[in-house]
Amino acid sequence: MTTHTTRMLIIGSGPAGFSAAIYGARAGMEPIVVQGLQPGGQLTITTDVENYPGFRDVIQGPWLMQEMQAQAEHVGTRTIWDTVVSVDLTSGPPFRAIGDSGDVYVGEVLVIATGAQAKWLGVPGEQELGGKGVSACATCDGFFYRGKKVVVIGGGNTAVEEALYLTNHSPDVTLIHRRDSLRSEKILQDRLHANPRISVLWNRRVDRFLGDPLAGGLTGLALTDTVTGEASEFATEGAFVAIGHAPATELFKGQLAMDAGGYIQCEPGTPKTNVPGVFACGDVMDPVYRQAVTAAGTGCMAALDAERFLAEREFAESEAEAVGA
Repeated sequence: MTTHTTRMLIIGSGPAGFSAAIYGARAGMEPIVVQGLQPGGQLTITTDVENYPGFRDVIQGPWLMQEMQAQAEHVGTRTIWDTVVSVDLTSGPPFRAIGDSGDVYVGEVLVIATGAQAKWLGVPGEQELGGKGVSACATCDGFFYRGKKVVVIGGGNTAVEEALYLTNHSPDVTLIHRRDSLRSEKILQDRLHANPRISVLWNRRVDRFLGDPLAGGLTGLALTDTVTGEASEFATEGAFVAIGHAPATELFKGQLAMDAGGYIQCEPGTPKTNVPGVFACGDVMDPVYRQAVTAAGTGCMAALDAERFLAEREFAESEAEAVGA
């Protein structure tokens, strides 16, 4: 067992975590990034990225994360491939975390960048056709389906918002829902029903995504009528699964304030949690935007606020020592 000590401990290694690391390292905080179960975050399972600023051509998500990691390490970040399994926020700062390896990580400040994962249906063809017609993010991938027939699967706010967004690119959007009424807010439902580009297929369950990942990708969906049990197929070129996201916050339950969805609550306009010295950034605290660029922005904010926190703490300690002397 090894104890790793740093001024800035970062849990999570997506755009938020590595952006925090870059700014933290440049401020001399010698951050440690504990990468977690999915090093690089959701971008490592995203193929084409066309909306990250600074790149005219389509880039690959894994490549972008490799570049972020390389930049963070170049300016002084230490990256460790481990998964934090427990953390104690009650007695800090400093804050103490334990990895699956048995190693202990101690940081004067803690930056949480553990992200969130899209919820999937878990049916055949879904993962095989991921990035080849099946997606969980319309704002990320909708542009690739301009002029094509697409579907959105779900019935809550996320699904309706995704369907409305996709009408910017597609003239034929179908919302598929397993019930006969939506769970989304009424104002969103009104906008959905008023949009001539959107139709709704009620009482349908998706049983399988159809197509060949090596030859053309998604071609359609195998459906079952939840009322009659009748099976059918629905042709489409793009399918967006929109049944919500799950933030990776299990480690911090009972220690940090969270909203009803499990997202870490921060002081408005900041990455500051309700525990001084603990900051949250990226999708773990953002149920609305969920973009790589917004995650990177909040990572920068977390590092800057962490630097200020340490400076103010050190100033207060020096003042107290001066008074004591």
